[in-house]
Formats: sequence, C-alpha cells, structure tokens
Amino acid sequence: MAASVNRCICAVSWLQRHISSRAARTSSGAYVCSGAALSVPRPWTVPGLFRARSSDSSSLKPLDTSLFVPLSLKTDSSSDSGVGAELTQPLDKNDLLKVLNRFYKRKEMQKLAADNGLDARLFHQAFISFRKFVLEISSLPADLHIILSDVCCGAGHIDDVFPYFMRHAKQIFPMLDCMDDLRKISDLRVPVNWYPEARAIQRRVIFHAGPTNSGKTYHAIQRYLRAKSGVYCGPLKLLAHEIFEKSNDAGVPCDLVTGEERTFVDPDGRPSGHNACTIEMCSVNTPYEVAVIDEIQMIRDPSRGWAWTRALLGLCAEEIHVCGETAAIDFVRELMYTTGEEVEVHNYQRLTPFTILNQALDSLDNLKPGDCIVCFSKNDIYSLSRQIEARGLECAVIYGSLPPGTKLSQAKKFNDPDDPCNILVATDAIGMGLNLSIQRIIFNSLVKPNVNEKGEKHMETISTSQALQIAGRAGRFSSKYKEGSVTTMHKDDLPILKEILSQSVEPIETAGLHPTAEQIEMFAYHLPDATLSNLVDIFVSLSQVDGLYFVCNIDDFKFLADMIQHIPLNLRSRYVFCTAPINKKQPFVCTSFLKFARQFSRDEPLTFDWVCRHIGWPPLAPKNLKDLVHLEAVHDVLDLYLWLSYRFMDMFPDTLLIRQIQKDLDQIIQEGVRNITRLIRASDPSITDPLQNAKPDQTAASAVAKGVPRGSRAVMHSSLTSRLVRDGLLTPDMIRQLQKEWSKESDTTKQSALDTNNLNSDKGKRRKKKK
Repeated sequence: MAASVNRCICAVSWLQRHISSRAARTSSGAYVCSGAALSVPRPWTVPGLFRARSSDSSSLKPLDTSLFVPLSLKTDSSSDSGVGAELTQPLDKNDLLKVLNRFYKRKEMQKLAADNGLDARLFHQAFISFRKFVLEISSLPADLHIILSDVCCGAGHIDDVFPYFMRHAKQIFPMLDCMDDLRKISDLRVPVNWYPEARAIQRRVIFHAGPTNSGKTYHAIQRYLRAKSGVYCGPLKLLAHEIFEKSNDAGVPCDLVTGEERTFVDPDGRPSGHNACTIEMCSVNTPYEVAVIDEIQMIRDPSRGWAWTRALLGLCAEEIHVCGETAAIDFVRELMYTTGEEVEVHNYQRLTPFTILNQALDSLDNLKPGDCIVCFSKNDIYSLSRQIEARGLECAVIYGSLPPGTKLSQAKKFNDPDDPCNILVATDAIGMGLNLSIQRIIFNSLVKPNVNEKGEKHMETISTSQALQIAGRAGRFSSKYKEGSVTTMHKDDLPILKEILSQSVEPIETAGLHPTAEQIEMFAYHLPDATLSNLVDIFVSLSQVDGLYFVCNIDDFKFLADMIQHIPLNLRSRYVFCTAPINKKQPFVCTSFLKFARQFSRDEPLTFDWVCRHIGWPPLAPKNLKDLVHLEAVHDVLDLYLWLSYRFMDMFPDTLLIRQIQKDLDQIIQEGVRNITRLIRASDPSITDPLQNAKPDQTAASAVAKGVPRGSRAVMHSSLTSRLVRDGLLTPDMIRQLQKEWSKESDTTKQSALDTNNLNSDKGKRRKKKK
C-alpha cells in the first residue's frame, strides 16, 4: 500500500511538471491547432549528428546509415508499471495504432527527425521499433502512457509523442548521442601527427629510384650495412630473410623479425643493432641510424598499403632510404612536404638490357634453357608442367601458396647449371624475393584476377607496373644471362604486351591507411553492443581522409570478424585474431582459425599434441594434387599458430616444436612439387594441353581492325573457350563435359529436324494422293 501511494505521489508530481510545461508551450505559441505550422522547440534539436556545424560542413562525407544496426530492447514492464493506467485509463491498441501511424505520416515529424540525425532509413527503422515497443509492452512507462492517452482522447497534440520517439530512437541507435565523438575518433586527415617520435627529429629522406635490376636496393643496403644501427623493411619474408643472411655474412649482426618468426643472433636473445623485417613488423618506436623501405610503390596497395604509409611517416631513423619505381618520386615528395622533410633522389638505370621479341612462343616445342613461363592460374601451371615433361624436358614450379622453403628449393634447382631442370613455370610470385637465372620471360596470359579498393574482384589486364616487374626478372645482373628478353605464349597477345610495356607507369597519387586497435577500442566504448565487423564498417563510413590517402580494403578483416563473432573474446584479442594473415580460400585454414579462437576463448592452451591431433600429424606423402594442396593448407595452419604465438605466448606455448614439424612438412611438400607431374597424372590421367586444344577463332588484331573497341588494353583472344581456359575459369574436364552436352544437344536437334522433315514429307504425299 505504501509503495502504491509513493508511486502515485511521484506520478502526480511528474504530471504537474508535464502540465505546466505544456501550458508554457501553449502560451508561447509553439503549437497551434492540428495541421498548423510547427515551430521546433530548441531542446529537441540535437546538434552535430549527420549535419556538420557551420564551417566544416564541406569536409564531412555522407554517412552510410545502412550500417547502423538497431538494438533489440526488452519489452518488460518498467519500474513505474501500471502508474499511467491508474492515473488515466487503459489504452486501446487500435487507437494507439491509428495515433502512431498518423505520427509516422506527418512530414513535420520526418523533417524534425532528420534535424536530429534520423534520415529516412533510420526514421523508418526507429518508428517500426517504437511501434512494436508501444503495442507489445505489457505496461508503458507512466510519462509515455499519459501522453498517448491525451492524444487518443483529443486532449493532446500528436506532435507531443516526438520526444518519446526520439528517446526510444537513441536507445536502439546509441550512436546518435555520440556522433561528434565518433567523427573525431575516425578523423584520419593528419596521419603525420600519429608519430610524435618521428616528428621530434629531422630525418633525411633518400629515394633510390629505378626499374627492376638497376641496383637501387643494393646501394641502400650498402648504407644500411655501414650504419651503427638499421632496419630493413620489405614486403616478403623471403626478402627479409635474404637481407638477414647478407648482413650476418658481412659480419654485421642482424636479427630477423617476421609475423611468424623471431631470430636473434645473440645467444642470450639480446636484440642486435640491425634488424631485417617484413614491413608490417617494423617498430616505429625504436631509434635507428638508417632505415630502408623497399618497394615503396606498394604504398598504394588496396590491402597492404597502410604498412608502407606507417613506415614512411613513423620510422625513427636519421636516414630513411626509400627504394622503388620512379612513378612514386613525386608522391613521396608531396607526402614529405607534410612532415617538413626534403627528399633527395638518386636515379638508376637497368644494369642489363632486355628486349621484347617480335615472335611469340606459339608452341611448347620452342622452349629452350632459361625460359620462364608466367601464368596467373595454378591450373595453367599444372597443365603446362605436364606438357613440358611430355616433351622430355624438366621444369621447376613456383607459385604463391608454396612454403618459402619450397620456393627456394625450386629456385635453386632451376638456377643450378648442373641440374637438367632448366625451365621454370611460375606465377607472378617470381616478381619479388627470388634470385633467378632467367633468360626469357614468356607470358602465358595477360589477364589476372584483381581486387580494387572497394574489395571487388574482377579479371583485368595486367598493368604496366606489373608487366615491368615480371619482365624485369629476365637477364638479371647477377645471373649467367647478361641480356634478357620477353614475349608471349600466343601471338595475339604480343602486340598487347608491347603496348603495355611502351606506356609509362601510372604515377602514385594516394597512400593507404588502416584503423588501429586503439581507434576501434574507442569506438567500442561508445557502441558497446556493436559487432567488431559493424564497428569497422561504421569507422570507415565516418572516416575523413584528405586527398593524399585512402582507407585500405578491410574485407578480409571483416570476414574473420564475422567468422568468430559468436565466440566470447575481449575486443583486443578479437581484433588481433582478425588481423591474422590467412588464406580465406582454404576451408581447412578457416576451420583451424575457428578452432584456435574457440580453444583460446576457453582459456585452454593450444599445445603441440592438440595441434598434431587437429592436423593429423604425421602426414602421408601426397599421392595427387588434392593431397598436395591440403599439405600446403596444413603449412598455412602452422604459420597461423606461429603468428599467434608471438601475440599470445602463454596460450600458444609450443613454438619450437611447431616450427620443427613445419620444417619437416616443408620437406614433404618439396618432394611433392619435385614429382608434380606424377601427381597431376594421378589426379587426372586424361588432362590435355589447353594451348593445343583451344585455338583462337579470331585474333585481337583482326578484332580491332573490325572495329571491336580495345578498351583498356584488354583485347584478348576472341575465342571464348581460349580465354576462359587461360584465365583458369575453365578446366579441361569442364571442356570435355561441355563437348558431351553439346554433342547430345546437337544429336537431339538433328533428330528433331529429321522427324520434322519426315512429317512434312508424309503430309506432302497425302496431299498429292487427295489431289
């Protein structure tokens, strides 16, 4: 009884304040009768949500409100349950529905909602949630109940519902109350200020510019070796490992740091003055005398460009030696203007010439020692390697998913003058990180799969930069061939290759950026119920960058975030897991990633025995291509374990044992690759050469002559079958199946035509008899 009296007293006091506030609004003329013009009270307007304040309206980009996911609210009774009904009367749901629908249709309410940050999409979602809340809750909050009762009875204006609608909207869209804070956190317009240690010193920036095989990296490394301390930052583990070995061979103690490996030359584990690392692993807090940033043109890479931006702006070194294409010179200069640092440019010319041949290979019978066929599909590699072996030749095979040890083993086999293997079939993985004695580069195709800045995948003609990077591997200065040459497998591709190589490399105009763990954590503080994938989406949507930068593609990050969203992890651990470099095309790797995260969430260490059970160790030697691909995936899983072991040492404790079995696995894979043609035969004994079977119906040159638009240098074989096979979209099996289906359809069509002819003939005979 006392509780009920207290509730009534509270409700009456609230009602008095509500009546007086309404009286004040009525006396001030804020509202007139229904349908009259609405004057918006100032307290209802929330400044600075989707609209920018005065001067910076032009700098704010439109927000993608489709990323805002409404939260689900409980429809349990509130603490003042039943008070509204006691003070007024129970509400009829039919009347409520009519009132709410009238509220939704009022243009004034939609405009007022827009002023408070609810665009049409959010306004609709908020209304649906508000209507459901009002109609389904067993007892409305007293204040809302009284307002709705007044409106239903004609004693109140329908616009009085708006404050309670907005209160509900902010509960399901909590970002409405903190949009200014979120915009500040996601402001990426001045990344030079993220690195105060680097800004505290005046760095000397030296750009070593030149094509492949010009000695630009060599000169930068010589300065690195003479320095008291230094760091080398490269795009690949193979390159970091090469500098690590060169430095120690030269008597300069150097450590190796990659995502999966830490090697200290000091027996006690003390860090050396020199460090060779993959670029993502470089420290921006450690002072150095010299830093070398290799392949600076990758600063525009849609996925990894942020790592080069971070190194260039953040390394604390007295001298920054940047190596890369001449197309990056102007952009690096412009970027360094923002730091107040001058750029000194050293230009280099190619040390050995290479020429574009006037004749395509046409047939594998024309191969000779020192040839390298470059494919952009593993299917093409498998097919070509078998065809080469059928001609009595041996070939080495290199593609991206092979372990580094296997790549080096195949490169050594190809380079060895005493080894009968003197032909190489490879993907564009040979463009960096491997020293190869190649005399002639042969492009099997000029189109490859690519991912743009939006994360969209498509087939496109290789760029001038990519073509030069690959073609430049022919006739390297340190190889036995002093001159190099380049051509194509198909004669129709040769004029296109000449056109590509004759053009200048497109200048670099933007550098990549990526949200940090700290920024995402601050976002999560304001949006605690959002998923990590949704947090990153909102961050990118709100982010502001100036003309020199772009936000890197985060599709892989979101893919992993969605995969482990249901697993209970703290935000920092979840973020680290989602930055793991895994191949999401491998189902076994993705499954292992999921199991690692689940085991980690249970606070159960991932021991050596647990991993061995999971991967089925020890494995059998591969008997076919499927077995080989699985072993490559197992190697990637072990890489993932090592990568995580350096971030969560206590949960991934058996690093040394895992590294040892990974070396053993590398040997098994090497043996499989050495016998790859046998594995191909075991996988498909009837596989044939697409080069021999797929004859073009029309050349690119004749297509252009007939008026077919070339587009962006993308005129390839007009034969659809030829193009699809070369691009890896069709396999010989699929071609044979299509041929069977076509032959059946053709037989059916012929039979149908024959039956029709016979029927017509019979009809003709009958007509003659009648006549």
